[in-house]
Amino acid sequence: MKRGCSCYIWGMSMLVLFLGVRSQLTTDFYNTTCPNLFKVVRRQVQNALMNEMRMGASLLRLHFHDCFVNGCDGSILLDGGNDIEKLAGPNLNSVRGFEVIDTIKSSVEAACSGVVSCADILAITARDAVFLSGGPFWNVLLGRRDGTISNGTLASQVLPTPFDPLNTIISKFTNAGLNLTDVVALSGAHTIGRGRCVLFSNRLFNFSGTGSPDPTLDTSMLSDLQSLCPQNGDGNTTAPLDRNSIDLFDNHYFKNLLNSKGLLSSDQILFSSDEAVSTTKALVQTYSNNSALFFADFANSMIRMGNINPKTGSDGEIRNTCRAINS
Repeated sequence: MKRGCSCYIWGMSMLVLFLGVRSQLTTDFYNTTCPNLFKVVRRQVQNALMNEMRMGASLLRLHFHDCFVNGCDGSILLDGGNDIEKLAGPNLNSVRGFEVIDTIKSSVEAACSGVVSCADILAITARDAVFLSGGPFWNVLLGRRDGTISNGTLASQVLPTPFDPLNTIISKFTNAGLNLTDVVALSGAHTIGRGRCVLFSNRLFNFSGTGSPDPTLDTSMLSDLQSLCPQNGDGNTTAPLDRNSIDLFDNHYFKNLLNSKGLLSSDQILFSSDEAVSTTKALVQTYSNNSALFFADFANSMIRMGNINPKTGSDGEIRNTCRAINS
């Protein structure tokens, strides 16, 4: 398994760790109550990636999709009911890795029962998934408690989608308390993982009702994707989000955008859309040439995202299992 030599980012992560943090989250929250927490989680994430490298992207995405809906409270993990987040449009048949989180939670409960929230497990797991894929390391802020409500309707409204125009994506990040740097840096998570045909087939044959493919898509890549995802084909077939650098967390994703090789429309518009000229384009160019800056900004953005409206103190609960609220 590849792991990037990114420990130099530690100092910068420590510098930004407490900037703008207004919650009660701390890096040493479980030092006394669950001292082996990080070892337990890391071991299970390693096992998951050894079984399937794609799982790193899936675990990272769970944390992202959790935090955007009522804050980072583990609500995306809840089962039951018709309006849960798992069934929302941006998540249905898309988010995955729930069984891995179940395994991690069971291992954590065996080490220290009733202490660690599912929301914190998601945050640690996302960090480890990135680091073990070659990406940066950062100290995760902890102390979140689990929410008791899963809101699928809200998830459909606030989660960015591959079909959103850039101004909508920026607005959704802004509404969550994030900025333009966060938009571009966190989009760089697409340096690992895969996307289903249904998420980008709109670019291949009849883009925006023009009867032609998306003109911002590289022609050789277009031909490959048309063969992989024919019209009326299986929408669940997948393609790598980062062409030619599938499982390694690096800045190659941004190099692809400069060469019209972003897979999703929401990727390529960061560089090729008219709106990008005054918003995201310059940062895409910078990250494509400066891997260290991308790693530093990504770590900082993950800390900021992990601090979206966490439940602390007496709010929420510590779930016994991540799929259900406590009786």
